[in-house]
Amino acid sequence: MESPQLSSRPEADYAMYRSLSGMAVTGLVFAVFGLSALLTPWLTILPILGLIFSFRGVRAIARNPHELTGASTAMCGLVLNAVLFVGSAALHSYVYATEVPEGFSRVHFGELQPDANTGGGALPIPNRAAELHEKDIFIKGYVYPDGRTSGITHFILVPDMGTCCFGGDPKLTDMIEVKLREPLEVEYSYSRRKLAGRFRVNLQPQGFMGKTAVYQLDAEYVQ
Repeated sequence: MESPQLSSRPEADYAMYRSLSGMAVTGLVFAVFGLSALLTPWLTILPILGLIFSFRGVRAIARNPHELTGASTAMCGLVLNAVLFVGSAALHSYVYATEVPEGFSRVHFGELQPDANTGGGALPIPNRAAELHEKDIFIKGYVYPDGRTSGITHFILVPDMGTCCFGGDPKLTDMIEVKLREPLEVEYSYSRRKLAGRFRVNLQPQGFMGKTAVYQLDAEYVQ
């Protein structure tokens, strides 16, 4: 009877029984999807998660070298996610620092909300909004849908996708009636818009699109 042949490379035979680390693979997948972090700031969470999974993959493989494989995959994911995180953070920081046109002041919708101690008035307009009346501001928001898809020059701006795109009913202080100066116009999309122009508070609005917006913006810049 012939004796079984032993492999000249037992370590290679043993490696066939090791499992590819799921953490390592997941970290690399997050790196692929993490490319979108270069486009949208909140998607920076993807390379962060990728770093966590890749790091855990590296540690798991180091602790269990006879059970797990995929060290190169884990390291590749670790490096790619680190580059994406640093690159996207730097890019969005630069955009934030340079996106406001000269002569305009950055304003957030949160500043236009009523004060907690606002009492009894017919319209809950905070002092901050009153201070911004006839000032040049820069603000970001979403175009509220009205059925038009292109050539839009007059619209309602709202602060989030819940009210712009998913049927929400915006509050009085969550709406800015925007009029674009010629030849500016926008197309309707789910993208957040950047606008700059003269801000006004109108306590006797005429109404537009079935909405009553006490905030108005005469915009000379849109992106």
